[in-house]
Amino acid sequence: MMFDRRAAMTTLLAGRPDNLFVVPGLGSTTWDAMAAGDDDRNFYLWGAMGGAAMIGLGLALAQPKRRVLVVTGDGEMLMGLGSLATIGVARPKNLAVVVIDNERYGETGMQKTHTAHGVDLAAVARASGFRTALRVRGKKSLAAARRAIRASRGPVFAQIKVRPEKLPLVLPPVDGAELKRRFRRALGLGA
Repeated sequence: MMFDRRAAMTTLLAGRPDNLFVVPGLGSTTWDAMAAGDDDRNFYLWGAMGGAAMIGLGLALAQPKRRVLVVTGDGEMLMGLGSLATIGVARPKNLAVVVIDNERYGETGMQKTHTAHGVDLAAVARASGFRTALRVRGKKSLAAARRAIRASRGPVFAQIKVRPEKLPLVLPPVDGAELKRRFRRALGLGA
């Protein structure tokens, strides 16, 4: 079963606890997080392809009492594959990485990614030292992934298979300085 990616994002973020901070990756995952509802606890990335997982790691290490969720695409994760090894070695208890896997490079024309040819990102995460690494294909496994993201000791990884589709853009604010200020306020760090 392949999910609608916006429905998957909405499910992941619905009723999120106050201590869950989200770093959506470049492109579709940012638009989908915005479509699920803008939130000051979302740190939208503009122009940081391949960096979402490492930004999430830095946030998780700096804020150990908060849960951090990185939601990125398969193209971005493949670009920063070494970040899984770095996270596996650091073993932050409060970090989860979710890959929304449509098996396509959505930003450059929907060419197939390596996951369309059998690359198993959950297996890579498991081999890198993630405590939990899930492949999500059904409603029960999506519910299990949501629970693990919110409560399991990390690092947690989930690869959610979604349909390859082009959806209308739902753009978050583009003012990087303001996004940083509001995210810092949400963290209680002032502006």
